[in-house]
Amino acid sequence: MLVLLAALLHAAWNALVKSNDDRLSMMAFVAASGGLLMLPLLPFTPLPSWEIWKIILLSLALHTGYKVFLVKAYTHGDMGQVYPLARGTAPVLVTLVGFFFLGEKLPLLATVGIVVIVAGIISLAWRSRNGTGPSGDHHRAIFYALGTSVFIAAYTLNDGIGGRVAQSPSDYVIWLFALDGVTITAIALWRRGPALLRPQRAWAYGLGGGAASIVAYWLVIWAMSVSPLGPVAALRETSVVFGALISGFVLKEGLGWRAVIAAATVAAGVILLKM
Repeated sequence: MLVLLAALLHAAWNALVKSNDDRLSMMAFVAASGGLLMLPLLPFTPLPSWEIWKIILLSLALHTGYKVFLVKAYTHGDMGQVYPLARGTAPVLVTLVGFFFLGEKLPLLATVGIVVIVAGIISLAWRSRNGTGPSGDHHRAIFYALGTSVFIAAYTLNDGIGGRVAQSPSDYVIWLFALDGVTITAIALWRRGPALLRPQRAWAYGLGGGAASIVAYWLVIWAMSVSPLGPVAALRETSVVFGALISGFVLKEGLGWRAVIAAATVAAGVILLKM
């Protein structure tokens, strides 16, 4: 239930970025807000060891690449296409790496559940807008969405390891989010200039998005510290079901029969994971 809550929060802050005209600035506001919310906790959080710092620094680079590619993907495509493709491909990569390189073993039903979830998620990516085909620059949207999925898979594995080897998953998340917004904010300042710092309503939206992002990722890192990476990563990607609903009913991008069937497929996969 907590990972499902994380999935809903994740889809919500993604919709916030997609719906803003200046997506790079909104992404910076979300990430910077998350960092500011973590600052009061730093005096009470132990300094990471050098081994943990190496994991955090790698994660910061991967998270920055993820944010840049996601902004570009939303520039060229609808959330209903980009979000499922980016999130849906990642658990395939995570599960394969976990199985082949981390020695993780999955029960048969869990394996089938992951396959079913991934099938439902990826099928959502090909939902057309109002039955006439995807809008925006289709090929660029797919390219950046797939690139985003690579970064998601990489930081999921890296952060899953970080949450396990750190003194506690909470310590790891606090330091990660305290620093996470620095790079993307610097990129936004470089591209937008001082206008980014003018007081504006988007700051308040960014604060809400930052809080949602922190809670969502905190829950996932905790889950990964007590469960195998593959099932947690797959269950987390049920956020595409929430993303499909937001895409159709909030952003008005259209919600066809294909999305409904895909959402039901994902739900069936989650049931298999829980058995």
